[in-house]
Amino acid sequence: MLRSQRLSVVLTLEERKEKAALEKMAEAQQHHEAQRQQIENLERYQREYREQIRSSQKGVVSVARLQGWQAFIAQLDQVIAQQQKLLTQAAERLQLCREEWQRAWERRRGMEKYIETCRRHEQREQDVRDQKQMDEAAGRILARRR
Repeated sequence: MLRSQRLSVVLTLEERKEKAALEKMAEAQQHHEAQRQQIENLERYQREYREQIRSSQKGVVSVARLQGWQAFIAQLDQVIAQQQKLLTQAAERLQLCREEWQRAWERRRGMEKYIETCRRHEQREQDVRDQKQMDEAAGRILARRR
């Protein structure tokens, strides 16, 4: 069996690893997008809530109610900060997955190039053998004619 044929098994394994890394990266991208959307939703809710507070403050508001609003806004700030940390972690994980996929892609591409080099080398060797056989056959024909 030729070396290039034996290496096709390795190439298949590298293709599987690259596919798995690509799927992992896609999942990380989806998770990152979900975290980003969650922050956007929380910030939008917070803006809407603040606007509601402003519009309801046109009249007299009790201190207890104002303190309740402030406490709720503070809780929203904490939730947004926590969500921002989750988004940062998701971005870091996405970057790691992207790097892992890049390495897998490079390994697969390198294996393809190596196999192609082996095939060209094998073809050259086969061409040399064929030429030698043709030369020998021509030599035998020439020797019979003499």
